[in-house]
Amino acid sequence: MPCFNVSTNVNLDEVDTALFFSEATKAIASIIGKPENFVMVVLKGSVNISFGGNKEPAAFAEIVSMGGINSDVKRNLIATLGTILQNNFSIPRTRFFLKVYDTTMASKFSKL
Repeated sequence: MPCFNVSTNVNLDEVDTALFFSEATKAIASIIGKPENFVMVVLKGSVNISFGGNKEPAAFAEIVSMGGINSDVKRNLIATLGTILQNNFSIPRTRFFLKVYDTTMASKFSKL
């Protein structure tokens, strides 16, 4: 199950987030190759974030998945999810950081 967890300094109190949730879910499912009903999206607004020394709109996000992640997938996730954040919340793609983690990769390097 992929989980996309987003924190932003944008105030989302008056924002309709339904389109964001729908677009993010569809994009993640398509890019990673998992069913939409397995994708979790978490969104937190009004988080204290400074990026480049200022508090203009920015976002930090993590995506954790059990498989389906490679270099091409990472690049596609960063570009696509950055565009979705820009279109929905006016967060420039240059002020978005995405941490990508595949839980199955840890077992490949584990000595247990």
